Amino acid sequence: MIRLTFLGTGTSQGIPMIGCNCEVCRSLDSHDKRLRSSVMIERFDERPDERPKDILPDKPGHAIYTHPIGADARIVIDAGPDFRTQMLRENVKTLDAILLTHEHKDHMGGIDDVRSFNYFQGCAVPIYATERVGNAVKKDFDYAFNKNRYPGVPEIDLHTIFPNTPFDVAGFHIIPITGRHYMLPVTGYRIGNLAYLTDFNHIEDSQLEKLKGLDTLVINALRYEPHLSHFTVDEAINISHILKPHRTYLTHLSHQIGLYAQKKDTLPQGIEFAYDGLKIDIE
Repeated sequence: MIRLTFLGTGTSQGIPMIGCNCEVCRSLDSHDKRLRSSVMIERFDERPDERPKDILPDKPGHAIYTHPIGADARIVIDAGPDFRTQMLRENVKTLDAILLTHEHKDHMGGIDDVRSFNYFQGCAVPIYATERVGNAVKKDFDYAFNKNRYPGVPEIDLHTIFPNTPFDVAGFHIIPITGRHYMLPVTGYRIGNLAYLTDFNHIEDSQLEKLKGLDTLVINALRYEPHLSHFTVDEAINISHILKPHRTYLTHLSHQIGLYAQKKDTLPQGIEFAYDGLKIDIE
Protein backbone atom coordinates (compact mmCIF):
# COMPACT_ATOMS: atom_id res chain seq x y z
CA MET A 1 0.00 0.00 0.00
CA ILE A 2 1.10 3.56 -0.74
CA ARG A 3 0.00 6.41 1.53
CA LEU A 4 -0.05 9.95 0.18
CA THR A 5 0.04 12.77 2.74
CA PHE A 6 -0.49 16.37 1.70
CA LEU A 7 2.15 18.25 3.70
CA GLY A 8 1.12 21.57 2.18
CA THR A 9 -1.42 22.65 -0.43
CA GLY A 10 -0.86 26.40 -0.65
CA THR A 11 0.72 28.64 -3.21
CA SER A 12 4.12 30.32 -2.93
CA GLN A 13 3.02 32.71 -0.16
CA GLY A 14 0.87 30.24 1.72
CA ILE A 15 -2.50 30.91 3.34
CA PRO A 16 -3.00 33.12 5.27
CA MET A 17 -0.96 35.49 3.15
CA ILE A 18 1.03 38.13 5.03
CA GLY A 19 -0.89 41.40 5.21
CA CYS A 20 -4.06 40.05 3.60
CA ASN A 21 -7.46 40.70 5.19
CA CYS A 22 -9.62 38.61 2.83
CA GLU A 23 -12.17 36.16 4.24
CA VAL A 24 -9.98 33.17 3.37
CA CYS A 25 -6.90 34.55 5.12
CA ARG A 26 -9.05 35.46 8.15
CA SER A 27 -10.79 32.07 8.20
CA LEU A 28 -10.61 29.97 11.36
CA ASP A 29 -11.28 26.76 9.40
CA SER A 30 -8.17 24.56 9.42
CA HIS A 31 -8.91 23.63 5.78
CA ASP A 32 -8.10 27.22 4.84
CA LYS A 33 -4.67 27.14 6.49
CA ARG A 34 -2.30 26.11 3.71
CA LEU A 35 1.48 25.69 3.95
CA ARG A 36 3.64 25.67 0.82
CA SER A 37 2.88 22.72 -1.46
CA SER A 38 4.57 19.40 -0.79
CA VAL A 39 3.59 15.76 -0.40
CA MET A 40 4.95 12.73 1.44
CA ILE A 41 4.68 9.25 -0.04
CA GLU A 42 5.09 6.19 2.15
CA ARG A 43 5.08 2.50 1.28
CA PHE A 44 3.79 -0.17 3.63
CA ASP A 45 4.75 -3.60 2.29
CA GLU A 46 4.61 -5.62 5.48
CA ARG A 47 2.20 -6.00 8.35
CA PRO A 48 2.86 -3.41 11.08
CA ASP A 49 4.10 -6.01 13.56
CA GLU A 50 6.63 -7.28 11.02
CA ARG A 51 8.31 -3.97 10.28
CA PRO A 52 11.84 -3.51 11.63
CA LYS A 53 11.97 -1.45 14.80
CA ASP A 54 15.64 -1.73 15.72
CA ILE A 55 17.82 1.30 16.32
CA LEU A 56 21.53 1.20 16.84
CA PRO A 57 23.00 3.13 19.78
CA ASP A 58 25.62 5.60 18.69
CA LYS A 59 26.44 7.60 21.79
CA PRO A 60 24.51 8.73 24.88
CA GLY A 61 21.40 10.64 23.87
CA HIS A 62 21.77 9.75 20.20
CA ALA A 63 20.50 6.76 18.25
CA ILE A 64 20.84 6.03 14.55
CA TYR A 65 17.61 4.78 13.00
CA THR A 66 18.37 2.00 10.52
CA HIS A 67 14.90 1.78 8.98
CA PRO A 68 12.06 4.16 8.23
CA ILE A 69 9.93 4.54 11.35
CA GLY A 70 6.39 3.30 10.79
CA ALA A 71 6.79 2.62 7.07
CA ASP A 72 8.94 0.55 4.75
CA ALA A 73 9.95 3.57 2.67
CA ARG A 74 9.29 7.30 2.78
CA ILE A 75 10.00 10.07 0.29
CA VAL A 76 8.98 13.72 0.08
CA ILE A 77 8.36 15.74 -3.07
CA ASP A 78 9.65 19.30 -2.57
CA ALA A 79 11.02 20.84 0.61
CA GLY A 80 9.88 24.44 0.78
CA PRO A 81 10.18 26.99 3.59
CA ASP A 82 7.61 25.06 5.66
CA PHE A 83 9.51 21.75 5.48
CA ARG A 84 10.49 21.77 9.17
CA THR A 85 6.94 22.54 10.30
CA GLN A 86 5.54 19.83 8.04
CA MET A 87 7.97 17.18 9.30
CA LEU A 88 7.18 18.03 12.92
CA ARG A 89 3.43 18.05 12.33
CA GLU A 90 3.54 14.57 10.77
CA ASN A 91 6.04 13.30 13.37
CA VAL A 92 8.47 12.20 10.66
CA LYS A 93 11.66 10.73 12.11
CA THR A 94 13.24 9.13 9.04
CA LEU A 95 13.36 10.06 5.38
CA ASP A 96 14.70 8.09 2.42
CA ALA A 97 14.85 10.86 -0.18
CA ILE A 98 13.55 14.19 -1.46
CA LEU A 99 12.46 14.73 -5.06
CA LEU A 100 12.46 18.29 -6.39
CA THR A 101 10.08 19.61 -9.03
CA HIS A 102 11.91 22.89 -9.74
CA GLU A 103 14.10 25.51 -8.13
CA HIS A 104 11.65 28.13 -6.86
CA LYS A 105 12.07 28.85 -3.17
CA ASP A 106 8.60 27.69 -2.19
CA HIS A 107 9.72 24.23 -3.34
CA MET A 108 13.32 23.97 -2.11
CA GLY A 109 13.82 26.73 0.46
CA GLY A 110 13.73 24.31 3.42
CA ILE A 111 16.50 21.95 2.36
CA ASP A 112 18.78 23.15 5.15
CA ASP A 113 16.52 21.35 7.63
CA VAL A 114 17.62 17.92 6.42
CA ARG A 115 20.32 18.33 9.08
CA SER A 116 18.10 16.60 11.65
CA PHE A 117 17.75 13.56 9.41
CA ASN A 118 21.53 13.60 8.90
CA TYR A 119 21.99 13.44 12.66
CA PHE A 120 19.47 10.75 13.52
CA GLN A 121 19.92 8.59 10.42
CA GLY A 122 23.68 8.97 10.38
CA CYS A 123 23.90 9.67 6.65
CA ALA A 124 23.37 12.25 3.93
CA VAL A 125 19.84 12.72 2.57
CA PRO A 126 19.54 11.82 -1.13
CA ILE A 127 18.00 14.61 -3.21
CA TYR A 128 16.89 13.93 -6.78
CA ALA A 129 16.61 16.75 -9.30
CA THR A 130 17.33 17.65 -12.91
CA GLU A 131 20.78 19.06 -13.63
CA ARG A 132 19.47 22.64 -13.72
CA VAL A 133 17.64 22.29 -10.40
CA GLY A 134 20.63 20.49 -8.86
CA ASN A 135 22.85 23.42 -9.83
CA ALA A 136 20.41 25.75 -8.08
CA VAL A 137 20.65 23.60 -4.94
CA LYS A 138 24.45 23.82 -5.06
CA LYS A 139 24.27 27.57 -5.55
CA ASP A 140 21.70 28.33 -2.84
CA PHE A 141 23.20 25.91 -0.32
CA ASP A 142 26.84 26.29 -1.38
CA TYR A 143 28.00 25.92 2.23
CA ALA A 144 26.82 22.29 2.11
CA PHE A 145 29.09 21.55 -0.85
CA ASN A 146 32.24 23.47 0.12
CA LYS A 147 35.47 21.50 0.36
CA ASN A 148 36.07 22.73 3.89
CA ARG A 149 32.55 22.59 5.28
CA TYR A 150 31.49 24.19 8.53
CA PRO A 151 30.52 21.53 11.11
CA GLY A 152 26.80 20.85 11.18
CA VAL A 153 25.93 21.96 7.65
CA PRO A 154 23.37 19.80 5.83
CA GLU A 155 24.70 16.63 4.27
CA ILE A 156 23.17 16.19 0.82
CA ASP A 157 23.66 13.33 -1.61
CA LEU A 158 22.64 15.02 -4.87
CA HIS A 159 21.47 12.82 -7.76
CA THR A 160 20.79 14.03 -11.31
CA ILE A 161 17.64 12.80 -13.03
CA PHE A 162 16.75 13.07 -16.72
CA PRO A 163 13.37 14.00 -18.21
CA ASN A 164 12.67 10.74 -20.05
CA THR A 165 14.55 8.30 -17.84
CA PRO A 166 12.70 6.46 -15.04
CA PHE A 167 14.65 5.79 -11.85
CA ASP A 168 14.29 3.92 -8.57
CA VAL A 169 14.42 5.36 -5.06
CA ALA A 170 13.94 3.32 -1.88
CA GLY A 171 12.05 0.69 -3.85
CA PHE A 172 9.78 3.20 -5.59
CA HIS A 173 9.85 3.15 -9.41
CA ILE A 174 9.56 6.77 -10.50
CA ILE A 175 8.69 8.14 -13.94
CA PRO A 176 9.52 11.85 -14.48
CA ILE A 177 6.81 13.94 -16.14
CA THR A 178 7.99 17.13 -17.85
CA GLY A 179 5.95 20.30 -18.23
CA ARG A 180 6.32 24.06 -18.27
CA HIS A 181 5.87 26.62 -15.51
CA TYR A 182 5.59 29.60 -17.89
CA MET A 183 9.06 29.39 -19.54
CA LEU A 184 10.62 27.27 -16.80
CA PRO A 185 10.82 23.47 -17.18
CA VAL A 186 9.22 21.68 -14.24
CA THR A 187 9.18 18.00 -13.31
CA GLY A 188 6.25 16.00 -12.04
CA TYR A 189 6.43 12.37 -10.93
CA ARG A 190 4.46 9.19 -11.47
CA ILE A 191 4.91 6.57 -8.76
CA GLY A 192 2.85 3.47 -9.47
CA ASN A 193 -0.74 4.59 -9.98
CA LEU A 194 -0.12 7.97 -8.34
CA ALA A 195 1.02 11.11 -10.16
CA TYR A 196 1.99 14.47 -8.68
CA LEU A 197 2.10 17.55 -10.92
CA THR A 198 2.61 20.98 -9.45
CA ASP A 199 3.38 24.42 -10.92
CA PHE A 200 2.42 23.26 -14.42
CA ASN A 201 0.72 25.52 -16.93
CA HIS A 202 1.45 23.37 -19.98
CA ILE A 203 2.03 19.69 -20.65
CA GLU A 204 2.67 17.98 -23.99
CA ASP A 205 0.59 15.07 -25.23
CA SER A 206 3.66 12.83 -25.09
CA GLN A 207 3.86 13.43 -21.35
CA LEU A 208 0.14 12.85 -20.86
CA GLU A 209 0.68 9.39 -22.39
CA LYS A 210 2.83 8.55 -19.36
CA LEU A 211 -0.13 9.32 -17.09
CA LYS A 212 -2.72 6.91 -18.43
CA GLY A 213 -4.25 4.37 -16.08
CA LEU A 214 -3.84 6.39 -12.88
CA ASP A 215 -5.70 5.75 -9.67
CA THR A 216 -4.82 9.14 -8.16
CA LEU A 217 -3.82 12.39 -9.85
CA VAL A 218 -2.61 15.42 -7.89
CA ILE A 219 -2.43 18.58 -9.98
CA ASN A 220 -1.99 22.29 -9.33
CA ALA A 221 -4.96 24.65 -9.71
CA LEU A 222 -3.97 28.11 -8.54
CA ARG A 223 -7.27 29.96 -9.02
CA TYR A 224 -10.27 30.28 -11.35
CA GLU A 225 -8.94 33.22 -13.40
CA PRO A 226 -6.23 32.66 -16.06
CA HIS A 227 -2.64 32.79 -14.81
CA LEU A 228 0.70 33.11 -16.59
CA SER A 229 2.39 30.11 -15.02
CA HIS A 230 -0.20 27.86 -13.38
CA PHE A 231 -3.16 25.77 -14.39
CA THR A 232 -6.50 27.24 -13.43
CA VAL A 233 -9.18 25.12 -11.76
CA ASP A 234 -10.88 24.55 -15.13
CA GLU A 235 -7.60 23.66 -16.85
CA ALA A 236 -6.77 21.15 -14.11
CA ILE A 237 -10.26 19.65 -14.40
CA ASN A 238 -9.75 19.33 -18.15
CA ILE A 239 -6.50 17.41 -17.64
CA SER A 240 -8.33 15.13 -15.22
CA HIS A 241 -11.08 14.51 -17.77
CA ILE A 242 -8.45 13.61 -20.40
CA LEU A 243 -6.60 11.18 -18.11
CA LYS A 244 -9.68 9.77 -16.34
CA PRO A 245 -8.02 8.79 -13.04
CA HIS A 246 -10.16 7.24 -10.34
CA ARG A 247 -9.75 10.42 -8.25
CA THR A 248 -8.11 13.82 -8.62
CA TYR A 249 -6.92 16.26 -5.97
CA LEU A 250 -6.25 19.92 -6.69
CA THR A 251 -3.31 21.53 -4.89
CA HIS A 252 -1.08 24.64 -4.90
CA LEU A 253 -4.20 26.68 -4.19
CA SER A 254 -4.26 30.44 -3.61
CA HIS A 255 -6.60 32.38 -1.36
CA GLN A 256 -8.43 33.39 -4.55
CA ILE A 257 -10.00 29.92 -4.64
CA GLY A 258 -12.32 30.96 -1.81
CA LEU A 259 -13.37 29.31 1.43
CA TYR A 260 -12.99 25.54 1.45
CA ALA A 261 -16.39 25.02 3.08
CA GLN A 262 -18.11 26.95 0.29
CA LYS A 263 -16.13 25.51 -2.62
CA LYS A 264 -15.59 21.85 -1.72
CA ASP A 265 -18.88 20.67 -3.26
CA THR A 266 -18.60 22.69 -6.48
CA LEU A 267 -16.20 20.37 -8.32
CA PRO A 268 -17.13 17.50 -10.66
CA GLN A 269 -17.48 14.04 -9.18
CA GLY A 270 -14.13 12.44 -8.44
CA ILE A 271 -12.30 15.77 -8.14
CA GLU A 272 -11.60 17.43 -4.79
CA PHE A 273 -9.67 20.32 -3.31
CA ALA A 274 -6.82 18.87 -1.23
CA TYR A 275 -6.00 20.32 2.17
CA ASP A 276 -3.04 20.16 4.53
CA GLY A 277 -2.82 16.89 6.43
CA LEU A 278 -5.12 14.95 4.09
CA LYS A 279 -4.04 11.30 3.79
CA ILE A 280 -4.95 9.02 0.90
CA ASP A 281 -4.25 5.27 0.79
CA ILE A 282 -3.60 3.73 -2.63
CA GLU A 283 -3.53 -0.05 -2.98
